[in-house]
Amino acid sequence: MYNLSYFKEKDQEVVVEFMKQHPFAMLIGSANDRSCATQIPLLFEERENKIFLIGHMMRKQDHQIAFEKNPNVLVVFTGPHTYVSATWYSNPHQASTWNYMSVHARGLIRFLDQRGLEDALKKLTLHYENNNPHSSTVFDNLPQDYTSHLMKSIIAFEIEVQEIENVFKLSQNRDEQSFHHIMDKLSTQDADSQKIAEEMNKRKEQLYHR
Repeated sequence: MYNLSYFKEKDQEVVVEFMKQHPFAMLIGSANDRSCATQIPLLFEERENKIFLIGHMMRKQDHQIAFEKNPNVLVVFTGPHTYVSATWYSNPHQASTWNYMSVHARGLIRFLDQRGLEDALKKLTLHYENNNPHSSTVFDNLPQDYTSHLMKSIIAFEIEVQEIENVFKLSQNRDEQSFHHIMDKLSTQDADSQKIAEEMNKRKEQLYHR
């Protein structure tokens, strides 16, 4: 994690909302000196003032085997990112860089039983179908023989989050002229660049006290 104070978002609610808006996260773990990584859509639950991440994975793959041996997990949430050319700085004779937003959540993973799997599938399918109970892909609306077969091949889990770190690298270390020039340039480019420009715009008054 790029650990510089001026690239940190200090509002925890903003950080958690970012995680919720980018739920297709990277689960990273290791066992027997081998790292494993899998991208998985996650569901957030807040219980007893703690954050829990709920999801499922294929049974008996390297990831389940690794986490059964070592339950420590790193979950990486990533958002928009973009190249920033040094030609946009007030002093262009410097290195170019990359602006991005990323959150790292560390915690312990726990695999759930069959009832927990069914509950997780119900919650996940309903959530990602915008809480539409009539959707054909919501768990309760799927054929029982299909779900019975499906549930034999997957296992649900929950992660109790113990630590959250973030990097919102948005040119906060640049002088005001460079900051505004970077923001203007990014606002004319692709969707990721425009999103970074929007995030920079939200912070400009706080950075330059206007």
